Amino acid sequence: MPLLPFLEANRLEAGCDEVGRGCLAGPVVAAAVILPEDFSNPWVNDSKKLLKSQREELVEEIKSNALSWAIAEASVAEIDQINILNASFLAMKRAVLGLKTQPNHLLIDGNRWKSDLQIPHTCVIKGDGKFASIAAASILAKVYRDDFMAKLAEDFPYYGWETNAGYPTKVHRKGISDYGATPWHRSSFKLLPDQLELNFK
Repeated sequence: MPLLPFLEANRLEAGCDEVGRGCLAGPVVAAAVILPEDFSNPWVNDSKKLLKSQREELVEEIKSNALSWAIAEASVAEIDQINILNASFLAMKRAVLGLKTQPNHLLIDGNRWKSDLQIPHTCVIKGDGKFASIAAASILAKVYRDDFMAKLAEDFPYYGWETNAGYPTKVHRKGISDYGATPWHRSSFKLLPDQLELNFK
């Protein structure tokens, strides 16, 4: 079943989503996308439900068809300073501000949104599986962040970031245990279970 093209017809709606909140390392990345109301692609869906190859194929189609799109991030330092939830809001705000066309309404994935932007919004729980613009934002953000972490893995090869993108997998935690934390790890996060000792080499 295709996702909904809009919440309300005849207004510019930007779908917003972020990726990387549950990661132990790397920035949190957000995207905002304004799609034309007649945009239709049956493959556009929650990025987590798509294969890597499908997401990568959809990126160019989304970018070429969108009325406007933008990707932004909040850094590891910002995550550690203001916490991951506020950093996620910050990244989404930056993505919205990066749009060349400013929307009349925001569709925010999730149940909470806090911002000083003067744009009306609607929070949609599991919105990336309901609205095409939110799904498109989730795809852009995930592909960007996965590529970013894969490039970092070239300089930090012990953590499996090229496949786990910084999420807390066994390989990632073994890398932290054996080689310690990197500057890209979030110091405000619990990097290892209590029974393992973090090695700061």
